[in-house]
Amino acid sequence: MHLKIIGSDCSNGLKIIKNIKKAEKNLAMKIDVEEIPISAKEKYNIKVTPTIILNNKKISEGTVPSEKELIKILKEVNV
Repeated sequence: MHLKIIGSDCSNGLKIIKNIKKAEKNLAMKIDVEEIPISAKEKYNIKVTPTIILNNKKISEGTVPSEKELIKILKEVNV
């Protein structure tokens, strides 16, 4: 599974990365995280950061999903 975090260099982006690592451990699955700086948000047509993109689809924009929310999303996608 491959996730892109746009805005990974801001405090909320760092929180998301922490939550993804917890979810990865909880689900016992490998998640590749590509950290993309805020300066690249125009390239991805993103207005609000942090944003999580999974399989080229935005799953979160402008919020910090909790570990539980991430687990739910990742389980739905991995079915």
